[in-house]
Amino acid sequence: MKTFITALKLFLAMTVLTGFIYPMAVTGYALAFHKDKAGGSFLYANGAAAGSALIAQKFMQPGYFHPRPSAVDYNPMPSGGSNLSPASDALRAAAAQRQKSGDAAADMLFASASGLDPHISPEAAIAQCGRVAQARGAPKVDIISLVEALAEPRWSGLLGEPRVNVLRLNMELDRKYPYERK
Repeated sequence: MKTFITALKLFLAMTVLTGFIYPMAVTGYALAFHKDKAGGSFLYANGAAAGSALIAQKFMQPGYFHPRPSAVDYNPMPSGGSNLSPASDALRAAAAQRQKSGDAAADMLFASASGLDPHISPEAAIAQCGRVAQARGAPKVDIISLVEALAEPRWSGLLGEPRVNVLRLNMELDRKYPYERK
């Protein structure tokens, strides 16, 4: 019985420590020192949340940069990839169809693993500049300059790949070159 009481006390103490105290301390620290990240990394336009910098959104109008394809239609609840094998005929057909659409950069041919990747490669963004410039009536060179200005380098120059956040890019486009959504 003594062992049972000791185990119960330890269970209750660890439940309080790891279930309440630690999560409250981490949340408090995050809210005090990293409020923008702790709140979901929202980006705002005209005082309203336009979306999160960490989750892709579906932009399919010609005047916007398109994100990577998503196997879950950009729905964050059932996030996930297509789980198609590299040998899959369906995967090859989807990649061939995407290549015909003009977005020939490698990262635009295949869906991201989560289906919610908010970034595309600078090459994928540059490949879309002609379509976006034409739809917005803006000089293509200005759109390319915008992509280059918003491109993020590798972290510490070593990790990851250069990338462009599609939501940030589209928000900056709307600010500089207003677009009538159709």
